[in-house]
Amino acid sequence: MQKILVIEDNREVAGILFDYFEAAGVEVDYADNGEFGLELALAGNFDLILLDLMLPRMDGLTVCNKLREAGNTTPVLMLTALDNREDMLSGFQHGADDYLTKPFDLDILQARMDALIRRYRGQVASGVLTFGPLRINQKTRKAYRDDHLLALNPTTYTILELLCLRAPELVTRQEIAERLWQEDEPHNDVLRSHIYQLRNQLDKPFATPILKTVPKMGYQLEAV
Repeated sequence: MQKILVIEDNREVAGILFDYFEAAGVEVDYADNGEFGLELALAGNFDLILLDLMLPRMDGLTVCNKLREAGNTTPVLMLTALDNREDMLSGFQHGADDYLTKPFDLDILQARMDALIRRYRGQVASGVLTFGPLRINQKTRKAYRDDHLLALNPTTYTILELLCLRAPELVTRQEIAERLWQEDEPHNDVLRSHIYQLRNQLDKPFATPILKTVPKMGYQLEAV
């Protein structure tokens, strides 16, 4: 059974979600403001968090950012009535894994949730990947550079794992997009935003970068 957390201040939207998930056999916890939602998210063990962008007490971007800073890797699917490009990219840069604008189709919501949860549960073989200063524990889905734990969400972890599996070979943008979204690939800026977020964890705190962009082709890891 899936267990999700809904952080949504609109009671009508929350009611629709509760009815839908109850019929689907999904266990749901609920918060109607950002502060309480963050508290539940940090204390609970959820498969996914549905997070509204505009919330009282603490907005969704802040909630998401604080989760990632605390090392919480639970997938976050952001719900919002705002549909402009800047709001979407801001959500990804603060650690969200996917983005859905209101009003949304419940079947599409469920499909996106299922994809994120499958990725999060990590249907991969147990083992440890290493490349240069990078070490990835596939069982725990945690990555380290020079024994420093990287604060990755499920999406950035998946990208880094793929790059490490293929290192030092190039991984094309198309290959990464297919691994993340199958046939439902979003706009190119979305992948670029996830790469930016990954680079902030993997390279920015260290003296030498290991994530290389190959213009118009893709990305690869370089040993230092």
